[in-house]
Amino acid sequence: MRFNKVLLMTMPVVLTAGLLAGCSSSDNDSKDNTITKIKVMHYDERSFYQQYGMLFSALYPNIEIEVASTQSVNYEEGKDMQKAMQDFIAEQKPDVLMLGTDEYARMAGEGKLYNLESFIKKDKYDLEGIAPGVVDYIKQKSDGILYGLAPEFYSQAIFYNKDLFAKHGIPLPEDRMSWEKLLEIAARFPTTGSKEDRVYGLKAGYQSDLYQLGMTIGSSMGLSYINPTAKQLMINTDSWKTSFETADKAIKSGALFTEDPNQMNGGSSSYEDYLMRDPFISGKVAMTMESSYLINQIKEAKNVLKGKGVQNWDVVTMPVNPQTPDESSSVNLSQIFAIDANSANVDAAWKFVSYINGDNFARVTSKLQNGGFPTRTKYVADEEGHHMEAFYSLKPAQNNMYKDYDKLPQQFYGKFDGLTQQEFQNVKDGKATISEALDNLQVKGQQLLTEEFNNAAKADTTNAGEASPSTDQTTTIVTGGTTSSSAVAE
Repeated sequence: MRFNKVLLMTMPVVLTAGLLAGCSSSDNDSKDNTITKIKVMHYDERSFYQQYGMLFSALYPNIEIEVASTQSVNYEEGKDMQKAMQDFIAEQKPDVLMLGTDEYARMAGEGKLYNLESFIKKDKYDLEGIAPGVVDYIKQKSDGILYGLAPEFYSQAIFYNKDLFAKHGIPLPEDRMSWEKLLEIAARFPTTGSKEDRVYGLKAGYQSDLYQLGMTIGSSMGLSYINPTAKQLMINTDSWKTSFETADKAIKSGALFTEDPNQMNGGSSSYEDYLMRDPFISGKVAMTMESSYLINQIKEAKNVLKGKGVQNWDVVTMPVNPQTPDESSSVNLSQIFAIDANSANVDAAWKFVSYINGDNFARVTSKLQNGGFPTRTKYVADEEGHHMEAFYSLKPAQNNMYKDYDKLPQQFYGKFDGLTQQEFQNVKDGKATISEALDNLQVKGQQLLTEEFNNAAKADTTNAGEASPSTDQTTTIVTGGTTSSSAVAE
């Protein structure tokens, strides 16, 4: 697409001006007027130019970009999404690939990605400014070789209200706490008073019931309750029982804030009321788990509420597995940009990949506040000096809960959720222990999983039969100048 068409996109022009002002003239100089075309894989054309393309085209007008939109790769029940994405890439042949971590690992293992280390060495490309563990994590996915880079990461942290901790004489939370330590601190806040007036120790995201909180704890410990490849459920292990028992203890302590569904989507008569509905902003909870979204909300509240709401706050890392205290599944890379090994335009493709992962791009786009952080961590900061390292000091870790999830029959999740509600209601009512509930889920869930896989296999067989071409052949017979046709079945 020509740059004059890019100008129609809506990204603020000030970003482009800011970036150009910060670059040396050599960045814009072209040795000749030769136009090189590259194809870049992205969700859709509009979002690509808003996020990357407009700024890149301003600096590299001699590189013309065509966007290969993945919107055509839609999820359908029974559809092999991995194969669908492979077919899309084979058909579109993008020079620059935007990949999830699993797809990146697969393509790297199959030799389909270009080794970036020669470019990095030749250009003396700075990798030191990238968040700790990000480059190592990408390399781990590709046998120690760097085939891609990620410009952004997404993360959560524990926000805490300093004034509430000081008021109740409770030591402040720290980085790399275990779940047990975090919940023990939360339980030290008084549980007396009405729901409207009291202070809660912790809001653990939006997971308010026993099953969801137990799953959240287990996931952070690297657990998985299902192996889609082996078609095996594994929900009643000792580790899962420990996770649910930890969750049960926390809920019974009365320290956890639970969201009222009736108050989540309405009931406010003003913007001030809307802001104060957040329990951390209003001072109802001492700690909460959130993304960078809450930072913006707190800043907005300080401007609007004029002295009301949380004033003194900071952040620490999310709870970790004590066995692997330097990593967390709450830190993740949404997309890795790599170059196709067979690209005819690797130099131009590298210019794009290196640019969107570089210092100048991070400096300008860090102000966009799109929910993520630039992997160039010197631009992860705020003017009040909060401990922003909490968002990136832990290394990304594989979230095993969602590994190969696309291989599961679509109907399984809804039906299994019904089983979990039934079994954990029995726990809540005192009719079963957590161990008994998980044992029952293991048996019933495995039976359900097997049935759903069998149903999916039958559906595939039926669909394949309906789609098969007829084996009948038409034979043309010529006799005495008369032509006739007859169908002959093999």
